Amino acid sequence: MITSKTISNGILRALTIIVFSTLILWFFYQINTVLIYLVLSLILTLIGRPILNFYKRRLKFNHIFATIGTMLLFVAIILGFVLMFIPLISSQGENLSLLNTATIEKNITQLINQMNSFLEFHHIDSVEVLKEANITSKINFTLVPEFLNSLLGTISSFGIGLGSVLFITFFFLKDRVLFMKGARKLIPDSHEEQILNSLDKINNLLSRYFIGLLLQLSVVFLLYTIVLLIFGIPNLLIIAFLCAVLNIIPYIGPLIASILAAILTMLSNLGSDFQTEILPTTIYVLAGFWIVQIIDNNVSQPIIFSRSVSSHPLEIFLVILIAGFIFGVLGMIIAVPVYTIIKVIGKEFFPENKIIKLLTKDI
Repeated sequence: MITSKTISNGILRALTIIVFSTLILWFFYQINTVLIYLVLSLILTLIGRPILNFYKRRLKFNHIFATIGTMLLFVAIILGFVLMFIPLISSQGENLSLLNTATIEKNITQLINQMNSFLEFHHIDSVEVLKEANITSKINFTLVPEFLNSLLGTISSFGIGLGSVLFITFFFLKDRVLFMKGARKLIPDSHEEQILNSLDKINNLLSRYFIGLLLQLSVVFLLYTIVLLIFGIPNLLIIAFLCAVLNIIPYIGPLIASILAAILTMLSNLGSDFQTEILPTTIYVLAGFWIVQIIDNNVSQPIIFSRSVSSHPLEIFLVILIAGFIFGVLGMIIAVPVYTIIKVIGKEFFPENKIIKLLTKDI
């Protein structure tokens, strides 16, 4: 029999769960930056694990030196990318500043001429009006230092974030066994074997996936570089790298990469004749990029991804498509890793299910 005390206890329990859940969500929201650092560190750990094993098995390094060697390789790669960006930022920034200056000068001159004509037509002395208006006192000259402070703040935040991610990654690689022992103590005994097997398979498959992703981006980067080299585009390595990184976003990323390549190609040819040089070169580069995308979408990407996560290419395509419709761009990026995790957990906990059997037969 349901009594008022039972109802009140049920309401109190429900309110407690709601409040507790809200506090947890609020806490996670407050530390969202830390969670991002942890996720990025985990990805680097999964990528670095095969490198760590290579150092230990082939080069006979002990664990700590293998970890340091892996981290030094990460730092060298990141430093290389940063040094690659300096020429692009300086040259393209110069082109943009020249373009903006010319446009602004033209617009301001035209505006001043129109204002003078208007004032003279109405018999108004423009010099006296400007003097009385005291426009200079109304101009906010703090915009420039505020912008510079904002830029420095962004660079500083990036530096702190990068340092934090590398620091966390170092200990993820160094103390992986220790973390696993700690996790083992928290796992219920009834499901210990299933959970540990799932973690081990997820670790292996995701390591293969992220290495496969790096391989796919490397192939795209090489092909983009060849296209830009054929047409003599300056700063071709940096442009190819930027466009290759955008391929992390399935289907939408290549489109953005093509637009970016077209813009940077035009900026690289400023001063040339638009009709005879800039436009044809841009069209040729776009055509080359589209050919690269056809090769990537139909050859390299399906083969690399299907082998790295043991899934059929059509399966991966449908998963990315569905995730994109439901969760947008972010869903497309994380679709394959999340789907792989779900498959592994399904195989361990529901091995007799016919659908799971079919989807996980190669795991």
